[in-house]
Amino acid sequence: MNGQLTLFALLAGAALLIIFFIMYLLAKPFRWLFRLVYNSLIGLLLLWVVNLVGQVVGFHVPINLLTVLIVGFLGVPGLLVVIVFNLLLGG
Repeated sequence: MNGQLTLFALLAGAALLIIFFIMYLLAKPFRWLFRLVYNSLIGLLLLWVVNLVGQVVGFHVPINLLTVLIVGFLGVPGLLVVIVFNLLLGG
């Protein structure tokens, strides 16, 4: 009886470890997606602030999916890239 209980506990523990491992593997892509959405929202906010401040000097950066994703992927350096490209292209 004691040996069966020990075997059951080992099998249950192994099953839980396997379940947690599978859940970890399945959740990993979603963490990347949530991070991209979070960073894109921060990028949208930064672009909005740049446009708000830029109104004083007549500067405007278009806010669209491409600019938001660039700033979302690259962060502040991406924001600088978008501003520089906008200035170079006559923004």
